[in-house]
Amino acid sequence: MFNLEKMREAMMLNAEKPDPALLPTPRQLRRSTIAALIGATVIGVGAYLPAEYGIDPTGVGTVLGLTEMGEIKQELAREAAEDALIHGEQSSSLMDDIFGLFVGAAHAQEAWTDTVSFTLDPGATAEIKLVMAAGDVAEYSWMATGGRINFDLHAHGDGQSIDYDRGRGATEGEGLIEAPFPGEHGWFWRNRDDTAVTVTLQLRGRYSDIVETH
Repeated sequence: MFNLEKMREAMMLNAEKPDPALLPTPRQLRRSTIAALIGATVIGVGAYLPAEYGIDPTGVGTVLGLTEMGEIKQELAREAAEDALIHGEQSSSLMDDIFGLFVGAAHAQEAWTDTVSFTLDPGATAEIKLVMAAGDVAEYSWMATGGRINFDLHAHGDGQSIDYDRGRGATEGEGLIEAPFPGEHGWFWRNRDDTAVTVTLQLRGRYSDIVETH
């Protein structure tokens, strides 16, 4: 039977060995390596540096026109970097402006339009009313300092009346008044405490006037 493996072994045994005299010596290999390194260095210094970076320490790049090519590349790279920086600053400025608008709008929404403050001695009363049209909406927030206060939040007008909220011994409150009819919408306050109480009321929204009685 044909044996492929034995045939390979026979071919290897019959193959002629290379003549050692024809092989390069270690010294020749070192010389070739050094020559290759020198050639690469010459090419890098004489051609690559001038063509890519406009650097010409030997003057060969200028003679061959490579230095000018490198200078053009470097100039284009600088212009591209400056354009990117300018566009980045413009984008940042635009984002700052947009953020400022949002912050300004948020502050505008948080700002109170009117603030009313008054002090009631023990047993004293006061009324604060908003003149509103039907459908108007007003937002309020109030705080009592120095003691507690009784209140009655209601409205009357156009032959109608409504109670919104009331409380005893309260120190703060907040909410919305949505006027179902035109008229005066607001609070009746009474100090049932033994000390003077200061009430600070903050308002914003839609109303035409504030009527104070105290």
